[in-house]
This record gives sequence, C-alpha cells and structure tokens, in this order.
Amino acid sequence: MRKKKKTADNNPINGVKIIPLGGLGLIGMNMTAFEYEDTIVVVDCGMAFPDVDMPGIDCVIPDDTYLKDNIEKVKGFVITHAHEDHIGALPYILRDVNVPVYATKLTAGIINYKLEEHGLLKSTKLKIIKHGQSVNLGCFRIEFIKTTHSIQDCAAFAIFTPVGTIIHTGDFKVDYTPVFGDPIDLQRFAELGKKGVLALLADSTNATKPGYTMSESTVGKTFDTIFSENTKSRIIVATFASNVDRVQQIINSAKKYKRKVVIEGRSMVNVINCAAELGYISIPKGMQIDIAEIRNYPPEKVVLITTGSQGESAAALSRIAASVHKKVSIMPGDVVILSSSPIPGNEKSVSKVINELSALGAKVIYQDTHVSGHASQEDIKLIYALTKPKFAVPVHGEYRHLCGHAQIAEAMGVDKNNTFILKCGDVLEMNAERAAITGSVQTGGIFVDGLGVGDVGNVVLRDRQVLSENGLIAVVITLDHITNEVIAGPEIVTRGFVYVKESEDLMDEAYDVVYGTLSNIAGRHITDRAKMRNMIKDDLSDYVWKKTKRNPMILPVIMEGED
Repeated sequence: MRKKKKTADNNPINGVKIIPLGGLGLIGMNMTAFEYEDTIVVVDCGMAFPDVDMPGIDCVIPDDTYLKDNIEKVKGFVITHAHEDHIGALPYILRDVNVPVYATKLTAGIINYKLEEHGLLKSTKLKIIKHGQSVNLGCFRIEFIKTTHSIQDCAAFAIFTPVGTIIHTGDFKVDYTPVFGDPIDLQRFAELGKKGVLALLADSTNATKPGYTMSESTVGKTFDTIFSENTKSRIIVATFASNVDRVQQIINSAKKYKRKVVIEGRSMVNVINCAAELGYISIPKGMQIDIAEIRNYPPEKVVLITTGSQGESAAALSRIAASVHKKVSIMPGDVVILSSSPIPGNEKSVSKVINELSALGAKVIYQDTHVSGHASQEDIKLIYALTKPKFAVPVHGEYRHLCGHAQIAEAMGVDKNNTFILKCGDVLEMNAERAAITGSVQTGGIFVDGLGVGDVGNVVLRDRQVLSENGLIAVVITLDHITNEVIAGPEIVTRGFVYVKESEDLMDEAYDVVYGTLSNIAGRHITDRAKMRNMIKDDLSDYVWKKTKRNPMILPVIMEGED
C-alpha cells in the first residue's frame, strides 16, 4: 500500500511505464498511458461531471499535454466501454492527438455518434475489434477480453509488453447471467494467470463494499413487480442513457403489461437508436411511439424512459419535475422510478428532483431499482485469484476506494511493497523484477464550457463563484481625457448584491465613498487608470464589507470623454 522510493539514477528499471493521466482520486476522467521506448498506448479517454463549485462548466476532461508532447510515440486509444467517464473526452482530445481508436462494436457505434456530432467522423480512424482478437500497436499487443458491466460489449485488456503481461480490467463486475450476450470470460483471465501476469490494474469503485455485486438481470424482477402493482398509473423511468441492458428490461416489462414505450432525452435517443441498429436491444415493432403521440394513449398504457436520474438540470426528468418540459407534465398518480444510484456530489440535485416530483403528486420509487455495474470485494478477489499478478495498481475511484482495493490485493497475496496507490501524473515504471515511481508528468482537469475548451481557468471559476455567491457592483465614471476631471458619473449598478429600491441609504453612502475616493485621486494628482480603479475598488470593498459583511465583485469602469 506504500509507494516505493524513486529509483536511483545508477540503477534504472528500463521497463514499461504506467502513467495515469486521469481517473485516480476521483470518479470519472479515466485515461491511462502505457509507454515503452517509442510506443505509447492510451486506455480510455473519459470526462468527469463538474463539481458544484464549477458554475457554468459542462464537463471536465484530462490534460493531454503529455500526449501532445510525445505525439510521435502515441499509437492509439483502446477503449474499454462506452460510458461517458471512459469516452466523453475523445471528441476534444482527438483534435490534438489524432490517432486511431480501437473499440468493440457497440462502443464504436456510440463513439461514432459523438464524432459525428463534433464533426470528427471523417478525420478519425475508428476500428472495431471483437472479443478475443488482438491489435498490435508499436511494441505492444493488446487483447480484448469479454467482461460484464452495466453496458454491453465491455472489454478488459491483456497488454503484452516486452517486460511482461499487464491486465487492465476496465469497469467490470462478475455477472454470470447478463441480460445480453455472454458472461465475463473468467477462463481467459485464468489462462493469463497461469502464464504469468506482471501487473493488474483493476476497478476500485466498489472495493469498500463486501460480498458480490448482483447480476443486472435481477433488476428486471423489480421492474415486473412495480409494473404489476401500478397498472392504473403512467410510469416514467429515469436511468443512464448508456445503460442499454436496463432499458431492455424496462421494455420487457412494458411488453408484458401491454404498454407503449416513449424514449426521451437526446443522449438516450442516440444510444438506444445505435444499440437497436447494431442488434444490442430488441424493441417489438409498433411498441415504441414518438413523444408527440403520448397524449393519444391512456396514461396507464404508456411508459416513458428518459434521462435525468442524476438530477442534471438540463436532462428531461429535471425539466419535467420543474414543469418546464414542453410535452410532458406530471399528473397526480404518476409513478416515477429513478433507476440509478447518485454519483458522489449529485445527491442534492437528485433529492431536489425527487421533492419536486413528489410535490406535483407523483409517487417516486428510488430504492431497489438499481444494481451496480462495479465489482464488489469478492468479485475483485476472484480476479486476483485467477490472475495472480506480481504488482497491483488499483484504478478508478476516490482515494478511499484505492486504499480499500490495496487491502484486497495484499489479502490475496500481493506483496505490500508491490501494491501501488498512484496519483494522476505519477510515472510507475516496472520490469519483471521490480517497480518504482520514477517521476511525474503534467496532469489536471481542463474545463469545457460550451464551445470553449480550456479557456476557462481557475481565475474565471473563482470570479464565477464570487458572482454567484455575492453578486456584482459596477462603478462607471467618465473622465476628461486631458484634465482628468469627472464629467459624468459615478454611476453605480448592482446585480445579485442587494435590491436597490430597498437599500437606498446603502447606495447613497456607496456614492459618497466613491466621491471621496475621486476627490482623493484628484488631490494627489493621480492619472494612472489602473491605480484609480484599484483605489475605487479597495475603498468601496472596505465600505461594503463593514456595512454588509459581503464581498461582491467590484468592477470600476473608467471611460474617457471631452467636456
């Protein structure tokens, strides 16, 4: 569980480098580089949802500086599955690191939608790889191994390097009865274990949860029960857009109880259309209707499948709960099912949506309608028992998850000194005999805001936080461009600070403060505009704090004119 000390210069390792560029110490933004001499292969390229202290930010993507600086070495991206925290950054990073992308059929199909949306379809080389097949990239050979998760067509990777075999599980759980397709290929993990595994990078998200993770197919029984108990109500189900197996089970229950199905939410429509085209989901002919047709059917004959299970403000369910959705309004007696667990940080948003739906008369069901897609402790132990790795590198999760995973690895026989809890940017170098953290590279989060990528930094975020918490005071003054005498103003405008009509005394005193500062400026014959602005800002800020104990953003604007 401890990090080994940096290797001495006179005793280099000369091995393969594992460099997490995202995904450690947080949920999301998964991206890991594997490097040996002139070859770099990148596993996944995901985004993270913004925290509550990131107003206006759409998503956060990993810093790809290291990849850009070593672009001649980068041979391609290999993608484990099609969740946003593993593919969401591709449309942004491929603009700078335009290398081939390798993925399984459904994963490639969903990536295809993203590339088309961002105008990158023609410039990106996207190749479909089947489970059991391998791709040669530089001095590495990467084999795609069948795994199970909460979306279909997931893959783990056996990365055959010149110094040994490294296994990267991606997100996984041991599901013997998946809704679609074959179970996880435990036999292949065992075969690799017999031949010798140098290192195992395994999913840590549920490493603190005891026992086994339940099969996805168990949720279908819960849906059947809810549908049978609410035959006279309209049913609305919110889940992750990419959880195709969950949607299939909802459709199965709707078919059983003779309901029409409406798919709502842009991302949900895109993913389900893609899955249907590729044969990963089955919707009986005539069962799916357009949302515009919903009024043509009795409420008890309709089920609406939508996005917004995480309380996202722009998602369909949030708009329905806020009564601003153009085509769907909550009616008393509606049954709303939230089929997901809140991602850490989204709890308040989810609670808000539940309360809004309840206030409108809906019955909200959010317990026992979801199973995790991540391996619990016994699932993780099984993978260690099969692969018997020399080195353990927990990945995917917050620090507490990584620590929990490290304890499992040590319990399964991995030497404590061979278990590495890394930070993003650490360079872990290993060969057949030993491993050590030998350096670090630049990492961090890049903010995406609308069409802007990286143009919003910490300073801008801090300004947004100040504006959102304390508001703005703008002071506008016009000075004669020759004499510097005041010829107009000062005019004070506030936004989000106080209600001016009820705070006239405060604003009158604020004018007096600014007038006093201007008199001081004139008396000291100060002409430097930057110094003027700072004096106005400092004096007004001190006054406002004494009177209100608030720190609004103060923005002095000095214009020049002629008397």
